[in-house]
Amino acid sequence: TIAQTEGPFFTPSTPQRTSLIEDGMTGTKLTVTGYVLTTNCQPVAQALIDFWHCDDAGNYDNVGYKLRGHQFTNDQGQYTLETIRPGLYPGRTRHIHVKVQAANQPILTTQLYFSNEPGNATDGIFHPALTMDEQDTPDGKAATFNFVLNI
Repeated sequence: TIAQTEGPFFTPSTPQRTSLIEDGMTGTKLTVTGYVLTTNCQPVAQALIDFWHCDDAGNYDNVGYKLRGHQFTNDQGQYTLETIRPGLYPGRTRHIHVKVQAANQPILTTQLYFSNEPGNATDGIFHPALTMDEQDTPDGKAATFNFVLNI
């Protein structure tokens, strides 16, 4: 998985949680699932994954931990994130920031993108290799992405 910029809105020490959805939050529900794998397609158990993104109006919480959190993959390297589809803000396409780290290994910082998003064509950071497969569900949207670490 290719690295990308962290951006200006990273906050360390996020709470450990698999759902970023909070009471009163607006937006389309999004469930992202996938695996963290080695370049030999071996699962990475207990990999740290830290997610953050803006709300559905395009605003980041730079005071607290709204739409921010980390989790660890299970023994099969699998993760599940429950959140909302991020909004848009000037100059960027829709995206989710991610840091992924296997135990005692370097941190991969990257971003995930949405397929068929009009802003992808004009976002200078967008990379098609980081596009999630997204489907409609009765509850909102579901997307998949597998991270591959060079370990």
